[in-house]
Amino acid sequence: MPLWHVYHPPGTYTPQQKQQLADDITGFYTDRGLPKFYVVTLFHEIDASSFYIGGEPSQNAVRFVVEHIARHAVDPAARKRTGEALARLLAPHTKDRGLYCEFHVDETPRELWMTDGIAPPPSGSDAEQHWVRENRPIPY
Repeated sequence: MPLWHVYHPPGTYTPQQKQQLADDITGFYTDRGLPKFYVVTLFHEIDASSFYIGGEPSQNAVRFVVEHIARHAVDPAARKRTGEALARLLAPHTKDRGLYCEFHVDETPRELWMTDGIAPPPSGSDAEQHWVRENRPIPY
């Protein structure tokens, strides 16, 4: 389950731009075989008086905190590829719009995650593919 927190100044994103960003984030993971419902994107508007970078208030920065739970990068090369892919994903929504962008990814152990009281099925399993098709958690 990827959980994305998007911290941004008020007015940075219209509802349509939020939808497009959430769609792009979701597509990134569904293209890699995850169920659509795994992907959660939360937008947090933060006023410049509460958003500081280097001790200075910021009115054009976006900060992404990404939690990877369903899948983890297994080695340094995979982590590097993930970071580069996420930078490409975010560029049209940030850098290409003249916004300063930072992100980081935390990886949470799968054993500490449940959906509707159900532990996730093993990665790539038939049960997980059933979750993908149904777009919901199903006991297995």
